[in-house]
Amino acid sequence: MYLYHFGLAELPFTLTPNTRFYMPLAPHHEALAVLSTALQTGEGFIKVIGEVGTGKTLLCRKLLNEIPEHFVTAYIPNPYLNPDELRRAVAVELGVKQAQRMSLQLLTQRIQTRLLELHAQGHSVVLILDEAQALPEDSLEALRLFTNLETETRKLLQVVLFAQPELDHRLAKTEFRQLRQRITFGYKLRAMTAQEVQQYIHHRLQVAGYKGTELFPVSICKSIARVSQGVPRLVNILCHKMLMLAYGQGHYKMTLKLLKAAAADTESIDNSLNKPLLAFTCIGLFASIALACYTLVLKA
Repeated sequence: MYLYHFGLAELPFTLTPNTRFYMPLAPHHEALAVLSTALQTGEGFIKVIGEVGTGKTLLCRKLLNEIPEHFVTAYIPNPYLNPDELRRAVAVELGVKQAQRMSLQLLTQRIQTRLLELHAQGHSVVLILDEAQALPEDSLEALRLFTNLETETRKLLQVVLFAQPELDHRLAKTEFRQLRQRITFGYKLRAMTAQEVQQYIHHRLQVAGYKGTELFPVSICKSIARVSQGVPRLVNILCHKMLMLAYGQGHYKMTLKLLKAAAADTESIDNSLNKPLLAFTCIGLFASIALACYTLVLKA
């Protein structure tokens, strides 16, 4: 790939939610502050909403890595589970033995017993669900019932939901009013500003080991912000493709032409930088350069 060409130690714009590349941008920093405060005060339900690609999973991983030691976490990355599957998944995360084999009634008792054990040991238990908008309706109700488990002074289980805006639309229904009322803390992630996009790009390059002259000029960063609408995932995709194109053409600085080519080959972005007929030309250019890069890798 382009690592040697630009003097990079690793790929700076991968889509994997690597917390080493985490940057405390205002929306993410504020969301972590809300989560930390809510967890410390023992609230039952906490919710973080963000559009696709705004960094919810990275924020979720950051929370898991930095949560205080007295918390015991149960993490469910794919909650498209029916109530029975959800209970068993939570039980497994909490260390309940043979959770997949016992009856539902016994399982519920064992979960409560386990929560009481952890509480007696001075632990707080938090259930973290990523992509929570995928929860079936009956599983949302099962989730609410989980938070009924409590002592006289504290909830035995706290729940953090990371979700797309579709979850808010579902919770607005009358049948979910009880669950909606229990969400006492929430935060809505926003997209990055143009200045934040510039900081974000330079930060990721620095973490990846780049030490050369400025690769992405301010004007190009502003254009990337406009085309991507400040969505981190789209910024990553565009920057990665621009670096590939620059490498294939032997360039060392990002230009508007490279951005146009990358944008024309990328779904879900504002293609206002391109004329209608330019898209086909750019896609062909990108494909040929990608093929050339692949050939170089095979020969290496």
